[in-house]
Amino acid sequence: MATRGNIIDGFGYAKGLRERLGEKVAALKAEHGLTPCLVVVIVGEDPASQIYVKNKGETTKAIGMESRTITLPDTTSEADLLALIAELNADAAVNGILVQLPLPGHMSSLKVIDAIDPLKDVDGFHVQNAGRLAVGLDAIVPCTPLGSLMLLKDAIKTHGDGSLSGLNAVIVGRSNIVGKPMAQLLLNENCTVTIAHSRTKDLPAVCRGADILVAAVGRPKFIQGDWIKDGAYVIDVGINRIEVDGKGKIVGDVDFDAALPRATAITPVPKGVGPMTIACLLNNTLHAACLQHGLPAPKDI
Repeated sequence: MATRGNIIDGFGYAKGLRERLGEKVAALKAEHGLTPCLVVVIVGEDPASQIYVKNKGETTKAIGMESRTITLPDTTSEADLLALIAELNADAAVNGILVQLPLPGHMSSLKVIDAIDPLKDVDGFHVQNAGRLAVGLDAIVPCTPLGSLMLLKDAIKTHGDGSLSGLNAVIVGRSNIVGKPMAQLLLNENCTVTIAHSRTKDLPAVCRGADILVAAVGRPKFIQGDWIKDGAYVIDVGINRIEVDGKGKIVGDVDFDAALPRATAITPVPKGVGPMTIACLLNNTLHAACLQHGLPAPKDI
């Protein structure tokens, strides 16, 4: 169970997921001599990205996977980065390739993502994975929506009847990274899905109709408490840094304190969706390794 009262404990759920993945990795090594390998490529010296990549590497190694980090100067040409990706695609020892975003301005993120072998695209951003998800085929799913769905299903199992079928879901945000894949995942669960955005007319009213509300708009405390339907499940994907009384603070896209009394279950920020993103990256790397070697992907992790 990943809830404390009506607060969804993403930190605790992610910890349990990493432990289960560690068991699957150990079994993969013992039975097939295969150690999944994740390579993270970072271009430039952005401090936030450096910290994030360091955490990914440590977490990957902690569950028994191999982790490599390739750091390139921000003067690297797009052609050189694409050549590196081609080398990693051809390296059978590499199971997952992640290029840390954002990239320097002289590089096309779309072109770089498109160059990654779809079977090694553990971010789930490649157009083939996006297309497979859209038509209901097995695909590598972007980490944040996948983690959000895991938390949502666990919360509904804890507080409801365990089924998402027939529920009205509203996603505020239409990005390729969160909004669109989240919509596909919820459609696959037989929800009725609305994707709302900055040009949606009467957004508060649209949100009030949601049994499930996913906030992924990137604006601090944008979703007000009175936009939340009584009894709704709220997944807050936002991570926004603001200043309060001269001190930095991380808040979500939802006004958490105002939404908390209304929601059946809600993710906090931090320690909500955030920890699930890296845990699901490990999940995707494990699945990618199995697919590349013709092995069945682990079930019920």
